[in-house]
Amino acid sequence: MHRPLDDLPPPAAVLLDLDGTLVDTVETRIQAWLATFAEWGIPASRAQLEPLIGVDGRRLARDVAAAGGRDLGAGQDEAVDRRAGEIYGRLNRDPQPLPGARELLATLDAHGTPWAIATSSRREQVAASVDALQLPRSPTIVDGTHVEHAKPAPDLLLLGARELGAKPDATWCVGDSTWDMRAAVAAGMVPVGVTTGAVGADTLREAGARLTVHSLADLKALLP
Repeated sequence: MHRPLDDLPPPAAVLLDLDGTLVDTVETRIQAWLATFAEWGIPASRAQLEPLIGVDGRRLARDVAAAGGRDLGAGQDEAVDRRAGEIYGRLNRDPQPLPGARELLATLDAHGTPWAIATSSRREQVAASVDALQLPRSPTIVDGTHVEHAKPAPDLLLLGARELGAKPDATWCVGDSTWDMRAAVAAGMVPVGVTTGAVGADTLREAGARLTVHSLADLKALLP
């Protein structure tokens, strides 16, 4: 019987997004951005922010500001992104793993498949969420501070593949946003979408997902 994975190369390595993929933090991200834009006097709405979660924070700041008629000056996109991270850090007090996250990572370890967390967030923003996963070892993490351009640019994912010693075309990229899928396509990786964030399966497929699942538990069940 045909299985969804029959058309995909087996993963030599797996890169996983953090917010909305491994941990249930998309709402917290949205609240942090809304509070930040309010401080800066930049109009922003939930509907505007939802599809932007997961993109490079500096780009998000510029795009929302431009939509509100503001042109952020040199370095201001960095300042807005940093402030959003500070507020997020205060709000992200009890992040929860999404269904199947810990089990999928344990399965990858059991299979000897190397994996890493690849997030556009700054390093100082990820500790609480990674701690919430209660992993038996410290994971490999590549974040937005490691590259000049985060998602949807491929730089972050290509760095992750190098860290794991894997070829891009044999690496799966698992994420909940269009930015994850676009970055994976640009990196020549296998984009796998999970509908635990702010967008649905059709939107993920339009962005390049070759496989979509409702949860990481569903993805674990598909693995051999």
